Amino acid sequence: MKKLCFVIMGYGKKTDPTLGKTFDLDITYNNIIKPAVIKAGYDCVRGDEILEAGIIDKSMYALLIHADLVIADITTFNPNAIYELGIRHAAKPFSTIIMKEKDGNIPFDINHNKIFTYSHMGEDIGFSETERCVTSLSSLISSIGGTEEVDSPLFHHIRGVTPYSLPQEEYTQIIKELADKEKSIFALVEKARIEMQNDNFASASQYWKKVCEKVENDAYFTQQLALCTYKDETIDPHLALTDALQIIGKLEPDNRNTTDPETLGITGAIYKRLWLLDKQEAYLDRAIEYYERGFTINQDYYTGENYALCLGLKSQITKNPEEKIYLKFLAKKVRNEIIQIVKKLEEDEDYNIRSDLKWIFASLANCHLALDNKDEYEKNEALFLAKEPQSWEFKTYNDSKELTLNLIN
Repeated sequence: MKKLCFVIMGYGKKTDPTLGKTFDLDITYNNIIKPAVIKAGYDCVRGDEILEAGIIDKSMYALLIHADLVIADITTFNPNAIYELGIRHAAKPFSTIIMKEKDGNIPFDINHNKIFTYSHMGEDIGFSETERCVTSLSSLISSIGGTEEVDSPLFHHIRGVTPYSLPQEEYTQIIKELADKEKSIFALVEKARIEMQNDNFASASQYWKKVCEKVENDAYFTQQLALCTYKDETIDPHLALTDALQIIGKLEPDNRNTTDPETLGITGAIYKRLWLLDKQEAYLDRAIEYYERGFTINQDYYTGENYALCLGLKSQITKNPEEKIYLKFLAKKVRNEIIQIVKKLEEDEDYNIRSDLKWIFASLANCHLALDNKDEYEKNEALFLAKEPQSWEFKTYNDSKELTLNLIN
């Protein structure tokens, strides 16, 4: 029987509260952790693979105690991951690996532990870094598997503590309960993504809703549900936008401490669409507020592009001539800042393999269109189209393009 590695970490896209940078933790798991664990000869299971109503506590605690190896990725300082790491350290003296993205500080007393670090670009991890990490992490796992070196601070400092144990028969029963359920969340997510690719947002939103019911308080799943809800064209657009606003409200976009660019961007998009429907200026002001926060806090090119667009839309309706001049100036300034932000991104050796390149090209195309840089606009639009965007992605780009053309004409 293979040894078992239990992985505790956030999943989906999570934002580091101190850096204001968003990381796709699924990339870390699928590209680094899981391949390294399998290469080392272990079975691999991540925390969200066992989230099912009625057994979440029992299965989680059982695996934290019983697993031959636990890997805890504390990138973005996910509170659940930190809590579960504490349980593991209290339950077992050895065979725990802590890992983290290299940027940012390491919290409290675990900075005394050996920590495996890696470089993450936010949306993706470079090919060379992925190869390095898989090789190094696999070697580390193999070396730990052959020793019982104490890595728990509790057992290191208090030698007389007796490790917890879980009776084999109880553990076997728990694993049996998980056997038919561990992939259900991933199956629902996969179905939701397929429906999105096919522009079936009504169906996709139903799948995301089921996922959200199974996994409460997950930002990524909530964001996807809100996104698909407001894009659902099978219901009245006002109702769709109102429902989406209620969904994204669970992530508290009004809270000034909310820094997740996806949450702020989706909220801004909802209000922008409400303004396009009703032309109520308050909706446009709200859209500007959320897009501005997403851009200012995170230097996020996508929310920045929409921020500039909404500033332009506001300049068309204001009756104050001085405000009109200022809004146009600010929109131009933001677009030029976005171009500089992308130029800095281009300096990274792994820039050309970023998973968000299509959106970078889309944002640049619309920025250059607004700035009347015809050659750059045409080049970036061609690069965007070469990425073969899904139909809904193309519509998103084209809608912004049409609004931009209306502004400059």
